[in-house]
Amino acid sequence: MTHATDDSAISMALEQIIGNGFDGLDTAVSILINEAMRIERSRVLEAEPWQRTQTRKVNEVLKELCGLEITSTQVSRATGLLDEELEKWRNRPLGHTPFVLLDARYEKVRHGGSVINCAVLVATGVSIEGQRSVLGLSVSLSEAEVHWRTFLSSLKDRGLHGVIMITSDDHLGLKAALKSVFNGVSWNRCHVHLQQNASAYVPKVAMRSSAARDISNILSAPNRDEAKRLLDLAVEKYRSKAPRLASWMEENIPQGFTVFMLPYDMRRRLRTTNMIERLNWEIKRRTRVASLFPNEASLLRLVSAILMETSEEWETSRKYLILEYDLLPN
Repeated sequence: MTHATDDSAISMALEQIIGNGFDGLDTAVSILINEAMRIERSRVLEAEPWQRTQTRKVNEVLKELCGLEITSTQVSRATGLLDEELEKWRNRPLGHTPFVLLDARYEKVRHGGSVINCAVLVATGVSIEGQRSVLGLSVSLSEAEVHWRTFLSSLKDRGLHGVIMITSDDHLGLKAALKSVFNGVSWNRCHVHLQQNASAYVPKVAMRSSAARDISNILSAPNRDEAKRLLDLAVEKYRSKAPRLASWMEENIPQGFTVFMLPYDMRRRLRTTNMIERLNWEIKRRTRVASLFPNEASLLRLVSAILMETSEEWETSRKYLILEYDLLPN
């Protein structure tokens, strides 16, 4: 299994160089160094002796690509320096951020002799200038309320303020933490997750497309009043033939109405957590090379590097939103 993982890392590195020439060299070297660090950590975990030959294999590729040879001591030193930089980025000061989006994903981590899912919490935001950025992340073996509360509190401690609306999924631990840390801030339930959650309450396969279309029409209505009217019609439509769906819609769909307080152009980009979903895809593309992390610290290191790079690109690119200040709530 380890052989396959190492070959995958080398293949991905070569693909970067073949596809992008010298522009792909940085990414290729990063992949190989991450693989070398993974093998070094495997030694600490008392891996089988044959894994050492694979350290030489990675080292040979690095030498061929860059004319460099690395030792485990050099890898450890580089890892330490990298961790310092990533720690500075994770704790950098934050500022006025009217819109915040939250989501979580899971990666497999070895813990106490077992392999368990580790929660990666991610917060992104749109600043008062209209620029998006990754506000922060946290890695822990649980997505429970205490993890969310600690993470959200750390964002406030770093200076996050002026939050008008938070968009996220309907997670009990997250909702409880939001009430504790951001009490009074408007919360909008992600429209994509609402659509996905509704499918569990549709009693017949033949009814799914109709229900999905009705929910989409409600959530894409031009204003809150029209959305409420369409919701009432849908609830009445399904009350007899799909009572569980009707009850669920009546209770849950209005949680996605908060975004109607914003102008349409702003609403379109803030009604879902798609911004983070795309980040999650990028994280998955990189973490599949490792497939299994030896500990939380190694997972935090890789995800931090990915998100720091992405955030810097976002912050130096064109504005994500043109904020209409006169229409924003006071």
